[in-house]
Amino acid sequence: MTQLTELTAVQLVDGYRKGEFSPVDAVRAVLRRAEETQPSLNAFVRIEAEQALAQAGLSASRWRRGEPLGLVDGVPVSVKDLLLMRGGPTLRGSKTIGADRAWDEDAPSVARLREHGAVFVGRTTTPEFGWKGVTDSPLSGVTRNPYDTSRTSGGSSGGSAVAVAAGAGPLSLGTDGGGSVRIPAAFCGIFALKPTYGRVPLYPASPFGTLAHVGPMTRDAADAALMMDVIAAPDARDWSQLGPAHESFRAGLDAGVRGLRVAYSPSLGGQVAVRPAVAAAVRRAVESLAAQGAYVEETDPDFPEPVAAFETLWFSGAARVVQHMPPARRELLDPGLREVCGQGARYSALDYLAAVDVRMDLGRRMGLFHATYDLLVTPTLPITAFAAGMEAPRGAGYRRWTGWTPFTYPFNLTQQPAATVPCGTDADGLPVGVQIVAARHADALVLRAAQAVYSAGAGGIAPPAPSPR
Repeated sequence: MTQLTELTAVQLVDGYRKGEFSPVDAVRAVLRRAEETQPSLNAFVRIEAEQALAQAGLSASRWRRGEPLGLVDGVPVSVKDLLLMRGGPTLRGSKTIGADRAWDEDAPSVARLREHGAVFVGRTTTPEFGWKGVTDSPLSGVTRNPYDTSRTSGGSSGGSAVAVAAGAGPLSLGTDGGGSVRIPAAFCGIFALKPTYGRVPLYPASPFGTLAHVGPMTRDAADAALMMDVIAAPDARDWSQLGPAHESFRAGLDAGVRGLRVAYSPSLGGQVAVRPAVAAAVRRAVESLAAQGAYVEETDPDFPEPVAAFETLWFSGAARVVQHMPPARRELLDPGLREVCGQGARYSALDYLAAVDVRMDLGRRMGLFHATYDLLVTPTLPITAFAAGMEAPRGAGYRRWTGWTPFTYPFNLTQQPAATVPCGTDADGLPVGVQIVAARHADALVLRAAQAVYSAGAGGIAPPAPSPR
C-alpha cells in the first residue's frame, strides 16, 4: 500500500468512493511513511497513530454505507503546531508553554476539517511561535528538507511542507505571516496558498495581528481548492473573518488563463538578485501561461522595499508574545527570538503607526496595479534551500530571515491571496517555486492560474526519494 502515500486527496476520495481501497489502508500507509521519515526529516512534533487509525475506521464504515461525512472524509491531514486541536497540547515550538491544561478546543480550520471527516495524523513542527522563515526550535530541533537533509525545509510551516512532500499525508494546515506557507512549500516542492486575509477564520487571534493567515499546503492546486471548500467557512470566534465564499473554489478551476492580463516581475524592478536557475524555472512557468492565451507583460509593481515597515509590525508582535513572561522563562526562548522581541519592545506607538501608513500605501498601490493586471507572477524566493539550522544563508549578508524573502512578506502587508507552485529544480535537484498573486478576494483566480501551470506541465516536480539523502 505504499503507493497510497503518493495519491492526492482528490484521488483518495475517488478511490474511497469506488471501493478501490479504504481510509484505513491510506492512513496505515501514511503513518508508516511518517514514522519512517521522522528520524531524518523531523516533520512532526507528535504522530497520533492510535487516534488516526480509530478515525480512519469510523470513516471506512461511513464509506461502506455510502454516507461520507463531508468532502475530505478519511483523508489524512496534519496540522501545524500553532493551531489549536482538541485532545492534545499546542506547544508552538516553545519550552515556555506547559502541556498541563485542558486542550478541548479546535481552531476554526481544524474544526471544519473534523466536521468533514478528515483523519488527523499528527502535529507538525514550527519555529518558536512561528517567528522566522526556517523551522527549528528549542522544543523540537531542526526540520530538514526531503530533497537533501543537509538543507532547510524553510518555515515557519516547515513541518507541514515536509509532511506533504514526503508522503505523510496529502493535506496540511499551515499559517503564513510573512511567507510561512509559501517559503517551505517552495523549498520542498509542494503547493501552498496564502488566502486573502479573513477568508479562512483564525482563532485565537495571532499576536502578529492582521499579517497572519491560515492556508492549505497540498500536492497541487486541485487539492488546495478542495481544502479551501472545507476550511473557508465562517466561525463566530474570528471578528475579522470574511463572509461565506460565493461559490466552490473548485468551480472554474480548469477554466484556463486565456485572456487574463499577467504582469511578470522577475526581480521587483531590479530590487532582488535572483539566482539564474530560479529565474529560468520561473520564466518557463510564465511562458506556459502565455502559451495558453494569457497576455503576459514583463513589468513591476510600483512599491519601494517595505522591509522596515514589515519588521516593525512583525517584531512588535513577537514582543507582545513574550510581554508577560518572567525573565527566567524568557531564557528558554530561541536566542534569535529573544533578540527580535527586544527590538520590537523598543518601537513606539508612533513607529507602529508609521509602519501601518506604509502598509496602507502599499495596499493602495497594489489595488491600482490590479486594476490593470489580473495577476502578478514572481519567483516565490530568489534562492533554493540553504543549510539547515540557520536563519539565513551563510555569507549572504542577511542577518534576519526577511533578507532572503523579499517576494513573500509584501503580500502579507497587503492581505492579498498568493500561491506558490513548484516549477523546476536547480542543478542540485532542489525545488524552485513560482508565486502567483491576485487582488484581494480573488483567491479562486489564483487557484485557476496555478491549475493552468500544472495543466501545461510546467508545475510539479518529481517527489523526493523514499529514503531522504
